[in-house]
Amino acid sequence: MISLDYTLGIQIINFLALIFILNVLLFKPLLGMIDKRKKQLADSRAEIQRFKEAADQKMAAYEEQLSKAKAAAAAHRNEIVKEGAEEAKTIISTARGEIPALMEQFQERMVGELAAARTLLAGESQRLSVEIAEKVLGRTLR
Repeated sequence: MISLDYTLGIQIINFLALIFILNVLLFKPLLGMIDKRKKQLADSRAEIQRFKEAADQKMAAYEEQLSKAKAAAAAHRNEIVKEGAEEAKTIISTARGEIPALMEQFQERMVGELAAARTLLAGESQRLSVEIAEKVLGRTLR
């Protein structure tokens, strides 16, 4: 059996001294390092979260600028198309206005050429008929 004498007191004192020494030399520094690492991890996570939020904000701003640029480009394209259509209308209307004048000039030119051809053919036909008659008759008619 276990006897309760002064050695039990010495062992209790040794145990308490060992716990105190281990606490000072081992447990407190180890717990301090664990707390320090936890703090570093928390700081790193907070920094990562800040970077992620900043990146999200920049991405949203970029998307907004991109959509504004697309809208401006579409408006500019529509404006150019509208200007082109208006210019085409003016060109077509100008051409339609010029067509009657061109047709009139063409008809006048054609009438002039027909008159010139008729006078040329009349003179030429007169000469040819005289030549044919001379050949048929075998004598000169002039």
